[in-house]
Amino acid sequence: MAQPLMPKATAVWLVDNTSLTFDQISDYCGLHILEVQAIADGEVAPGMQGLDPTTNGQLTKEEIIRCEDNVENRIKMAIPSNPMPKARQKGAKYTPISKRQDRPDAIAWLIRSYPELSDAQICRLIGTTKQTINSIRDKTHRSSTSIKPQSPVYLGLCEGGDLATSVSKARLKSGSNHQQTEPLQPIAITEISEDKVSNDENDALKKFSQSNPTAEEIFGSTPKSIEVEEINSEDIFGPSNAKKVQAEEQESS
Repeated sequence: MAQPLMPKATAVWLVDNTSLTFDQISDYCGLHILEVQAIADGEVAPGMQGLDPTTNGQLTKEEIIRCEDNVENRIKMAIPSNPMPKARQKGAKYTPISKRQDRPDAIAWLIRSYPELSDAQICRLIGTTKQTINSIRDKTHRSSTSIKPQSPVYLGLCEGGDLATSVSKARLKSGSNHQQTEPLQPIAITEISEDKVSNDENDALKKFSQSNPTAEEIFGSTPKSIEVEEINSEDIFGPSNAKKVQAEEQESS
């Protein structure tokens, strides 16, 4: 249900000037019944000036009297007597200056991704001209070398819902429909048995042992322990004096 303008101010006026129940006022103003009760107690919106809904055509005095007579009745908004403005035909879409430089990228993306879209639809989506679309399609645009196709939704030039609606309309009109490509199958992983792994490891160890020579083959076998002859002090310093005297006596005799 439509709600009145400034619902709290309207609730203040209805509390002060009518005998409507809190439930009726809360339903009409879109407020919680406890909030309406707090407004009546002065705990919420104290000092707020009430807004008379009968002066701006949102409620009639007859409707207030009808609901005051029966608490089960619900307040209904008054039907405006002024004629509703006609919906204006949408013209060219305005594009902010900061995003106009992204339009060639968006046009190139639309031409490549959705060739069924007409030039008029592209113009309405991102606010461009047919001349610009043709120049990008023919690669005669001044920035053709630097164009990088990007989604206009990602660039913020149009809404995703508008793009989907335009594409569906174009496909219905042309009778074409893009078929989705089948997803790639996952790569199958072959199961390797434990016996095969162990055999491969043994073969690898054998090859490694055959290709790598041992330390004995490189440096030769370890030499045997050399017997060290005992060396006396006489061999180094010569015979002692006592032995010299004894030798001289033996020679003289």
